[in-house]
Amino acid sequence: MIEVRIHGRGGQGNVIAAYLLASAAIMEGLFAQAFPAFGAERRGAPVTAFVRVAGQAVRRRCQVRQPDFLIIQDEALLHVPGVTEGLRAGGGILVNSAQGSAELGAVSGKDVISLPATALANQFLGKPVPNTALLAAFLILTELLPLEALVKALGQRFKGEVLENNVRLIHAAASGVTPGLWRQKRDAASA
Repeated sequence: MIEVRIHGRGGQGNVIAAYLLASAAIMEGLFAQAFPAFGAERRGAPVTAFVRVAGQAVRRRCQVRQPDFLIIQDEALLHVPGVTEGLRAGGGILVNSAQGSAELGAVSGKDVISLPATALANQFLGKPVPNTALLAAFLILTELLPLEALVKALGQRFKGEVLENNVRLIHAAASGVTPGLWRQKRDAASA
């Protein structure tokens, strides 16, 4: 089972990201579970969402306390105590940031990949919503699912120009990371 914890702020599409990842996995014949944990339900408040993807039924119903991967939609959260807590040894962190991966990794002492997802979202969507860009990068890094599965999941939620812009966004984000870089991490997590 692969466990992912997504940290962000209200308005960044944290919960939708979790549901999209789970939907994409289910469409690929896997089992998945996604759910959020809210503090204050307001724009800008910290929000955490959890995703589990497995080859068999997921029976665990608790929050993801020891994730294999973290997706952090606001780089400021990388420095908040507890956000990277529980990350399994050998796990990876994908951060929405214009800073370089090496620079963020040196600060956190962990394996960090950065992607300027907000800038990409502004360019393609006209809004600072980094969720789909980060999901595309995560799928390319881990090769957990094909990018087309994310396109199908987006097609269930969006139509027309919004869908087209998101598809362009995820292809741009996918080209911003190294394919398969985290495949070994994914394989170790699912072993």
